[in-house]
Amino acid sequence: MRAHYLQHVPFEGLGSIETWLQNAGYEITNTKLYESTELPSPNEIDFLVVMGGPMSVNDEDQLPWLVLEKRFVRKVIEIGKPVLGICLGAQLIANALGGQVYPNAVKEIGWFPVRSVGTNTNNAFTFPKSMEVFHWHGETFSMPPGAIRIAESDGCENQAFQIGRSVIGLQFHLETTPESARELVANCRDELIPARYIQSEEDILSKSLESYSSINQLMGDVLSYLLLNNG
Repeated sequence: MRAHYLQHVPFEGLGSIETWLQNAGYEITNTKLYESTELPSPNEIDFLVVMGGPMSVNDEDQLPWLVLEKRFVRKVIEIGKPVLGICLGAQLIANALGGQVYPNAVKEIGWFPVRSVGTNTNNAFTFPKSMEVFHWHGETFSMPPGAIRIAESDGCENQAFQIGRSVIGLQFHLETTPESARELVANCRDELIPARYIQSEEDILSKSLESYSSINQLMGDVLSYLLLNNG
């Protein structure tokens, strides 16, 4: 089994997803789009993860590889392979399938709760009623055709969506580890301008190991849903 991930900047890697995939027996490959646009055939992979990044999906003039990436993501989804998008990755999925991406009313940076959203299907992934998770985003998205909303927050209505049984987009970061949080802060601390939903560097990095363990466990639940129970 082969899991492939799309990486947009050096400081946003798989985090806890890597350990989960390794333990599940996956071969892990990647395309570092900041270095190369060489993408595998969609038929050669069994699972696609689209990571985050500070750019916008609308930056196609400055970053023309975004066009290729969206086309690739859409093709993988069309042939029925499981796909997970995180933050920018969720926005890329939404945009590739016809949704719009635009500035959110507020930036969310730090640890804030998200809530599960009730759906009319028994097949949707179910988040906890409320759980504090890690955020780092300034944009949001409209729901692409066929998507259902499965999580929300006070600061951002569309926090997570699902398409069918095999596609999930998360606006927030469940894969974050203490190390990856430090990397994000080190590379993006210029965004830490005090606001209602922007925490200080100290507050972001002072979270307990239990907080990271909780979100990583939930990340594992999402992966299990997509990969172990799919079909």
